[in-house]
Amino acid sequence: MQEESYRELIGRCLNHERAAQEELYKLHCDKMFSVCMYYAEDRDEASDFLQEGYIKIFKKLHTYNFNGSFEGWVRRIIVNTALGHIRKKSKIRDAFTYVEDIPDTADIEPAEVDVVPTAKVVELVNQLPDKAALVLKLFAIEGYSHQEIAEILDITVGTSKSQLNRARTLLKEAIKGHK
Repeated sequence: MQEESYRELIGRCLNHERAAQEELYKLHCDKMFSVCMYYAEDRDEASDFLQEGYIKIFKKLHTYNFNGSFEGWVRRIIVNTALGHIRKKSKIRDAFTYVEDIPDTADIEPAEVDVVPTAKVVELVNQLPDKAALVLKLFAIEGYSHQEIAEILDITVGTSKSQLNRARTLLKEAIKGHK
């Protein structure tokens, strides 16, 4: 969608036009539901993340300044909403093992990944321990730095690095076991 079209649609949403709000929701809801599924334990929880995320999006819509992509702005709110739920449930903070500065030695060779279907890789990532999978998703999928992950999850940078290393090692073993 072109920026001008977004400007018009967002303007209509800000004027509380229900049809425009529904149109804006439908533009990215499927993709954002997939994002929610990365962080949720099941479809119901993902639906909750999506619903609460879109409530926030519509409340904050007046703050979108058309710098950067609208989809990226929406995605960031959705991810932050999901992470907020995870923090509330205290699954992460209490479960982390604080291990500092473990070297990153678990590089997955591209050739190994190419033989495994994408759906299987997603399934294997979702089978990783919660804390390791979350750091891997934030780093590899969302593109956050270790510093940003540390701030989001209230952990140290070293813990973020060690959890990413753990996730990579476990994923590499799972991929080898899949062959």
